[in-house]
Formats: sequence, structure tokens, C-alpha cells
Amino acid sequence: MRIFLLTFLLFVAGATLGNKINNYNLSELRKQYLAASQDSEAGKNFYQLMSDYKEKEPVLMAYKAVSEATMAKYVWNPYQKLKHLKQSAAIFEEAVQLENRNPEIHFLRFTVEHYVPRYLNLSGHLAEDKKVILDSLKAHPKSGISTDWARTMRDFMLTKDHCTEEEKKALRSIKI
Repeated sequence: MRIFLLTFLLFVAGATLGNKINNYNLSELRKQYLAASQDSEAGKNFYQLMSDYKEKEPVLMAYKAVSEATMAKYVWNPYQKLKHLKQSAAIFEEAVQLENRNPEIHFLRFTVEHYVPRYLNLSGHLAEDKKVILDSLKAHPKSGISTDWARTMRDFMLTKDHCTEEEKKALRSIKI
């Protein structure tokens, strides 16, 4: 009976852990983040999913940080907006300290900081993040980012005023 109970408990624990890991699949998180940036309901769902994340995997922490920033977009109260942005900045800081050269972390932080009003003083990493992003795109596929995500990063950097014309020309010449 004890063996059965122990086996059952291990099975339940394994299934629970397995479901938790599946919730934080990077390719799914990327899709959810892109949807969250466009739709408030998707943003709230993404925030809810990531608010449960308590581990210290740097890339997943960056997605938790970006979920905080996404919520700032959808709440109306200025105090709550600032609270989410500050929480996002703190999580990003920790993620970057854990894995400083990861282009995905820098890209996510760049996407947030680029749109934060400058007077809040929460956009101090734009130049650093942009350099890591551009360097990793130029080094692709040796940079370690997937081709699909490299395309997403490149396409984002080519829009609006994210890069200079010279940088955009260099990005357009990269075969991804």
C-alpha cells in the first residue's frame, strides 16, 4: 500500500511539474507576448500566467518582466501603470544580471523601454540593448536565437525609429 501511495504521489507531482513546465514553453510565450502586446484580454491572460512564475530562469524572467509592462498598458490608473513598469524594470535588471549577453532578454527590455515615456527615467538601457540586438542579428545563426525569433527581432527593429537608416540598411542585408 505504501509503495502504491508513494508511486501515486510521485506521479501527481511529476504531472503537476510537467504542466508547469509546459506553461512556460518559450515558443508559446513568444506567441502569447506578441498577442498580449496587441490585445488587452490576451495581455491579462499573459500577465496571469507569468505572475505565477517564481523560478530564476533569465529568459523566462524577462517574459515575466514584459508581462508586467504589458499590464501597465492596459490599466487606467497612473499609479498602477507606474507600479507595473517599476516591477518590470526590477525583474529585467535581475534577468540581465543572470544572463547579460542573451539577445532575447535585451530585445524584450528594448521593446518595453522604447515605449516608456523618457521622463519616468525607466529607459536607461536602450543603447546597450540595441547593441546586443544588432550584434546578435548580424551573428545569426551563431548567436543562438531561432530563425523565427531573429526575423521577429529584425522586423521590429526596422519599424519606426528603432534604428538609424544606416542600421536599417545593415539589418535589411542580413539573410534570415
